[in-house]
Amino acid sequence: MQNKNTTVVCFGAGPAYKGGMSNYNTSLAKTLDKFDNVKVHIVSWSQQYPSIVPREFKDKSSRLDFLEGTDISCKYITNYNNPLSWTATAKHIASLKPDIVVIQWSIAIQGLPISSIIRKLKKIHPCEVILDLHFVIQKEKSNIDKKLTQMGIKSADSYIVHALKTFEELKEIFPKKKFTLTTTGERDFKDHSSTPVIKLFHPIYDLYKPDQSFDIQEFKDKNGLKENVFLFFGFIRKYKGLHNAIKAFNIVSQQRDDVSFLICGELFWNTLDSNNIFTKVKKVLFSSAKKIFLNSDDDEKNYNPLLLIDELGLQDKTMVISEYVPNEDVHKYFQVADAVVLYYLTATPSGIESLSYNFDLPIVATDVGHFPETIKEGQNGYLAKDQDIQSMADTMIKALNNPIPRKNVEQYKSALSWETYAKAILQQ
Repeated sequence: MQNKNTTVVCFGAGPAYKGGMSNYNTSLAKTLDKFDNVKVHIVSWSQQYPSIVPREFKDKSSRLDFLEGTDISCKYITNYNNPLSWTATAKHIASLKPDIVVIQWSIAIQGLPISSIIRKLKKIHPCEVILDLHFVIQKEKSNIDKKLTQMGIKSADSYIVHALKTFEELKEIFPKKKFTLTTTGERDFKDHSSTPVIKLFHPIYDLYKPDQSFDIQEFKDKNGLKENVFLFFGFIRKYKGLHNAIKAFNIVSQQRDDVSFLICGELFWNTLDSNNIFTKVKKVLFSSAKKIFLNSDDDEKNYNPLLLIDELGLQDKTMVISEYVPNEDVHKYFQVADAVVLYYLTATPSGIESLSYNFDLPIVATDVGHFPETIKEGQNGYLAKDQDIQSMADTMIKALNNPIPRKNVEQYKSALSWETYAKAILQQ
């Protein structure tokens, strides 16, 4: 496609939304926009989830516009709760006459609207539909997530996976399908007997850049941070294991007096006014739905690992920013950190891991999910044993005693560029 004009639609959360999926979709679009003869459009959700979900998903605090200076159009059109908007989405995408449509797949519950959009789109406009799979087997397994995933992704012409584990899961849910794995993006659509799967990676976020004028020591002094700073960043969800990370840090802080734990992120289910009657109704309905569909009785709405800070007496050794961090402030917390803590209980390719590498920061993580595939011991991070608090503490101590040079991380990330990723999609 290098010698012809190519139109690409990136379907997923637009830059008005919080979180990694918005950053991911926006980063991909911005990279594609840099190629000659490529026209890029973002088509976004206007509402991503059922209206009973008690959470604010829009970014209402950032002033930085990620699309400024680009030719990318962005239309917020797809409302999860309005099937008429699904038809309107397919018609709008078709009107753009795309050659390629890349759909971000990140949660099973979106299977119904996404499958509808793909089916309707294919009836009115011929194009390649690529499902960019951030998961196949979901972290929170419900009674219907497998069916919704099969429904949502079955009609794709090709897939992208970021880990071999995801490829194996894809084969598991479609046991009768034949897949051809490629790492270059090359795909042969004349072979109707096999579906291409492009094995890539989670690219390094370049939306956030270090500020060379930022005074790191001044920030540390002002906020009481010690010489060595561990960072937890992102939404506070149970699967991210912050409760274990705080317990492990407690052990470390008893052995070292030169460490701090910087925790930046809002409690995922605590973003709406809890006294609002509509919030209360949403929480009751959502809680009931989770009890019906989840295999576990665990309700994450009461998950608050930050309470451990007071219980363990860590107030003077931690700094907590318990709110959504605006885009323009993200760099501060990564620039003052020495290592990022990802003691997840389960893990698919992580946006926080990618963001950390953008600041040349090493990782300490648990040996779950894809982490053993992406974190090379001593090169870009260290791995701790899953659910083993002492191992997690020992790994943090190892990172202090044997710090990984930033140059090592810089070398590691060089192969994980958005440009390489986009070239595979464009088959260049």
